[in-house]
Amino acid sequence: MADNKKIILFDGVCNLCNRIVQFIIKRDKKDQFRFASLQGETGQKILKKFGLSGNAFNSFILLEDNTIYTRSTAALRVAKKLGSGWPLLYAFTVVPLFLRNAVYNWVAGNRYKWFGKKDACWLPTPALKARFLD
Repeated sequence: MADNKKIILFDGVCNLCNRIVQFIIKRDKKDQFRFASLQGETGQKILKKFGLSGNAFNSFILLEDNTIYTRSTAALRVAKKLGSGWPLLYAFTVVPLFLRNAVYNWVAGNRYKWFGKKDACWLPTPALKARFLD
């Protein structure tokens, strides 16, 4: 699918999610990640393959080494792979999962209200198009 790259699935109409994808791209100096919207064909295939709901667009999902990571765990694993000081955030994995995901769920539940949403998925520039799976 992405020739050994880690795949990030994100809500393609969420402004916050799109900003996070752009943030990751800027800091992914090793070109480790590929991206697909949860609403797109690739995203839906991955969700189905791993038995996840095709309607749940409120999760940030990382596919790494044929393993799915969701919500706060996915975000922290991505931070661990970025440059500069971002890997330090991985230390938050010592916080119990139920607490990390409670915060994650609160932000995810309010993201449209706080950051808005688009009518259609964000389209990458031609220079970034190769980093997106569909």
